[in-house]
Amino acid sequence: MPAERLTPDWLAGEVRRLAGPDFTPATPLALAVSGGADSLALLWLAARAFGARAQVLTVDHGLRAEAAGECAMVESVAAAQGLEATRLTLAPPPNGQEAARLARYSAMAGVCRAKGIGHLLTAHHLDDQAETLLMRLARGSGLSGLAAIRPVSAFDGLLLLRPLLGHGRGDLRAIVEAAGWRPADDPSNRDPRYDRTHARALLAQTPWLEAERLAASAAHLADAEAAMLWIDERLWEGRSGEAGGRLWLDPEALPPYLRRRLLARAFRALEAPAPDGPALTRLLQRLEAGAGGTLGGLRVRAAAGRWWLSAAPPPRRG
Repeated sequence: MPAERLTPDWLAGEVRRLAGPDFTPATPLALAVSGGADSLALLWLAARAFGARAQVLTVDHGLRAEAAGECAMVESVAAAQGLEATRLTLAPPPNGQEAARLARYSAMAGVCRAKGIGHLLTAHHLDDQAETLLMRLARGSGLSGLAAIRPVSAFDGLLLLRPLLGHGRGDLRAIVEAAGWRPADDPSNRDPRYDRTHARALLAQTPWLEAERLAASAAHLADAEAAMLWIDERLWEGRSGEAGGRLWLDPEALPPYLRRRLLARAFRALEAPAPDGPALTRLLQRLEAGAGGTLGGLRVRAAAGRWWLSAAPPPRRG
């Protein structure tokens, strides 16, 4: 995507497109700004695209001594752009990056609810998308996982918008350099304990792995997943029902992939914990053999050409 397209007017139009018709010139929004180059570029663009109705949220997890100073820098930059900034100070998460991410988004969602804000913009970009696809491939993810980062998603009543997914890290850094800002440097981005560090290094060291093409593949996979969700609805309407207090599924003549999706949908319909991939595969194998099993609090059995699901009885006490 040409760098010249990355303008405040372009951002305003892209956010309107992602947010949908309810997003008006008066709709408030929030920006997740860590102080890195990516999020500072988002701040610069949003300040000019939306003015004071854009509010900045910055989070200090207490993981690094520099974090408080980085939050102060974000607050100073935001104030200079005429934007209100809120600092969220959280306790260090006990279980690594994923726990930190969830805590961060939960805290920002709480602030947004309190302020009557329904949209949060993040600075995820094209290189993030390419790295995520490589990480998901390495983990053996299915179609939904390989669709990688979505432009729009929901979290705790908040709509997360990622308008910069079509632009690369270099485009965003150029905005920050032109503004004369010095972005924060998070050493965790180079920490070899994290998969993303290795994915980023692989992209940098492998010329034929182009971030733009990988991101395009993720977008194609997202389109395919959207089509499969449409198919899921039609399958559910015609291949499921209830009898004798049990949910039944009709897998006859379905390709294995659709059988798998139909079974996974049944777990969601019964509000059972979503099974992981290997556990679902083992259950499918038992059903194909005419047996069944217990998974996620559900008893699943094959009988009379159908699969039957019901709540599993509690374990017997000795």
